[in-house]
Amino acid sequence: MATIEEELKRRESLIKGASSLALLGKKIEIMGEENFVKGGPNIIVGNHIGTFKDIATLLKIIPRPSFFTANRMIFNRDEFNRLIRHHLKIHLKNFGLLLDFILSPLKSLAVNYISSNIAKVGTIPVDLSHGKRLAMEKCQEYLKKGKAIITLQGLGRVMKKNPNPYVGYFKRGASILSYNMYKEEGISVPVTPIAMLGTQVPFLVPAKIKVKIGEPMYITDYLAGEFAETVDRFRDALEKRVKALILDILFLGSKLQKA
Repeated sequence: MATIEEELKRRESLIKGASSLALLGKKIEIMGEENFVKGGPNIIVGNHIGTFKDIATLLKIIPRPSFFTANRMIFNRDEFNRLIRHHLKIHLKNFGLLLDFILSPLKSLAVNYISSNIAKVGTIPVDLSHGKRLAMEKCQEYLKKGKAIITLQGLGRVMKKNPNPYVGYFKRGASILSYNMYKEEGISVPVTPIAMLGTQVPFLVPAKIKVKIGEPMYITDYLAGEFAETVDRFRDALEKRVKALILDILFLGSKLQKA
């Protein structure tokens, strides 16, 4: 039986091709590329506003094999199909439903391939409606083996009613993983904050995707007396850092326009 690394290598060209297709018409601009952690355990935390385009963007720019946590619905063909239709309807209303119908043959091929192979390349399923214990255990297992995992925060779309519509409320998962790795394994895992802007632009619509990578953050800088206090302090810090990175992107864009 092939290892995850062998499966990734075997499908490398297909993954790159699928990522390029998902980002057709879009260009990526990266800031802070030197902050990527090139080896050893790493947790990558970012905002999630562009559904599959966020994943495609990260697959193209992260300079090492990285493993996603993903909605368990993607692992099932019928559920994945419904999920795509739902997101097209949310983003594009009736035109999204029309697009879903027109692209149905192509979408069916993509859905069948992805749902059949996503587990083989090490993607970690997360049940969004129930407990996430098994996913957390799998993430910790990967980190112990020196792998990089990616956990995106948000619902895959811009939340216009939020104070910061581009960064949703961060959950505690990455913070808990960091705490457990430090307490149980004695490893302070670097957590890389990433902000993305432009991935929310619909599929096939030309746009520039701007990505800013922040310096790694460590749970050891936020240790407090109790588990809950430490985890919450680190969670808050990660969310604030990604919000700051988004503001940096917006501010830079505003300065360039004025210039």
